Amino acid sequence: MGERGESRRGPLKSAVPSNVVSPVRRCSRTACGRPAVATLTYVYADSTAVLGPLATYAEPHCYDLCAEHSERLTAPRGWEVVRLAIDAGPAQPSGDDLEALANAVREAARPQERAAGTDGAQAGGRDGRPMEVARRGHLRVLRSPDS
Repeated sequence: MGERGESRRGPLKSAVPSNVVSPVRRCSRTACGRPAVATLTYVYADSTAVLGPLATYAEPHCYDLCAEHSERLTAPRGWEVVRLAIDAGPAQPSGDDLEALANAVREAARPQERAAGTDGAQAGGRDGRPMEVARRGHLRVLRSPDS
C-alpha cells in the first residue's frame, strides 16, 4: 500500500456511486429507472386500483410509476381502474402559499413581548385585527373581527 488512504488501485472511493442515491423517486417496476410521475394504490375492499398524482411521500403500500408504466397499467380481471388527473409538471406555489409563508416569517420575526401584548385584540378584536381563537404550536386559528 502506498500512502495512507490509498490502495494499489488508487485513492479510496465511496462504495455507492452518487448516481444511485438520488432525491428523485423512481418507478417501482423492476429494472425501470425512470422518474416516477404517478402513485398506484389498491383498494382491496372495492377491487379498485387508483392511479393518481405522485404522492407527497413514498409509502410502503403504494407504488410509484413512471409515465410509460402508468399509461400501460392494467388491473386484474374484475377490478376497476380509477385514473385521477396527473399534473405534467411539478406544482408551482400559488400566491396564497407565498403570502402565507411571508406572514409566517413576519410572525416569527415579531418580538415576543409585542406578540404577547396583543391580548386586547384576542379578547375583543376592537382594533380591527383578527382575534386568535386557538393555537397549536406555531399555528393559530384566527376569527375575523366582523364575525
